[in-house]
Amino acid sequence: MKNIARTARLLAINSAALIAANAAASPVPSPTPTAVELAQQGKDLGWWIVEDLTTEIGPRQAATEAEAAARNWAVRRLKEMGFQNVREERFAMPTWVRGDEAASLIGPFHPQKLAIAALGNSASTGPKGIEGEIVYFAGFDALQAAPDTLVKGKIVFIDHKMAPTQDGSGYGYYGRGRFTGPNVAAKKGAIAIVIRSIGTDDHRNPHTGVTNFEAGVKPIPAAALSNPDADQLVRQWERTQAMRQLGDRGDRRQSLRMKLLLTPRDLGQQRSGNVIAEVPGSDPAASPIIIACHLDSWDLGTGAIDDAAGCGIITAAAKYVMMTGQPRRSIRILWAGAEEVGVFGGKAYFDAHGKAKHAVALESDFGADRVWRIDFKLPDSAKSLADQLAAAVAPFGVVRGRQPAAGGADIGALVAAGVPAIDLAQDGTRYFDLHHTPDDTLDKIDPVQLRQNVVVWTAVLAILANSGDAELP
Repeated sequence: MKNIARTARLLAINSAALIAANAAASPVPSPTPTAVELAQQGKDLGWWIVEDLTTEIGPRQAATEAEAAARNWAVRRLKEMGFQNVREERFAMPTWVRGDEAASLIGPFHPQKLAIAALGNSASTGPKGIEGEIVYFAGFDALQAAPDTLVKGKIVFIDHKMAPTQDGSGYGYYGRGRFTGPNVAAKKGAIAIVIRSIGTDDHRNPHTGVTNFEAGVKPIPAAALSNPDADQLVRQWERTQAMRQLGDRGDRRQSLRMKLLLTPRDLGQQRSGNVIAEVPGSDPAASPIIIACHLDSWDLGTGAIDDAAGCGIITAAAKYVMMTGQPRRSIRILWAGAEEVGVFGGKAYFDAHGKAKHAVALESDFGADRVWRIDFKLPDSAKSLADQLAAAVAPFGVVRGRQPAAGGADIGALVAAGVPAIDLAQDGTRYFDLHHTPDDTLDKIDPVQLRQNVVVWTAVLAILANSGDAELP
């Protein structure tokens, strides 16, 4: 059945391409649809990619069999869609996989189970788990400032209250509790760490995500609690503090305690890879445009918003540009591998291709809700091009930003090396409700907003792909 559905979709896509080509070649005057008009009429191309990837493959954790299956799927799909030079570029990387996970508050109150998920690169507690006293910190800064004596031999808990924002700007600040909190706790002698999930929802869905330990620091078990379970822990901790005020401050019977079981495994070096495809340009001397997403996902959900949506958006846009004729510049599509666990795919792409000239880099990796802002980091020669792009996307509700474009994770090394960048910023108000959770599934994607992404990306890509050397390097 899935092959029948795929065939029908490809026939629809190729029929649209044939209609566009015939309209362009017909001696009878006939309006030729632009790439943007095709994107507006096509409606479902981006959605089909997301739906098929999440349905046929599902979760795609880096360097696992599932991610390898996703790469094979991607190569087939991109070839079927008519892209050229489709290939897989493999690389080796250290690989971590999840094991058993359980946590309970075990004293001084009645035992209660908690919803928990190990963080990537967490150490194992061993099959019997560990028990310990919880030491509370209101945020990452409080842990960092704490004396080692307060932490040693205990289970650290980091609290915070991340609020939703349109641009996701709280992630960098609150994310420190996940990015480096376990490393700090390990250096101070903690036996484990749990954090309030880096998320903005109120569901019992813990948010996973990678953490890292410095060389020479022995990893400790590290996990995230769902926000409601973190609330419960905080309430119990506050009661233990009140009890201590009334009784013996050193009485361990008034301490908040946890039992924790995490049994992840380190699989050593395994294979991941990038999938690359191209729309060849008519001018071989013109530097290409690179557009990126990441193919891997976390294992808890099906990776719909993070980042199957991004792959659907950029690939649909490139297809619509291709359907209207050969552009001047080549468009290179990068479906990067292993972004979630250390941006290994982006780094591998840079190592292999970073010395070659790229005209401009763009990435879609912030869900599927509407694009609302465009930001630029372009050479001075491209001022008029930036004005043209801003005008092209304005009819779709996209405003021009005032900050320089930062680029996404998988193109970050290129941008740091001086490649120009454009950001098509998506509305992230609900992104961190779903990010890295079991709720990252297809039903959370709004097809209307996804379509707006495709239309905006198509408008930008059509202009960039035909830009001159005086505008971009």
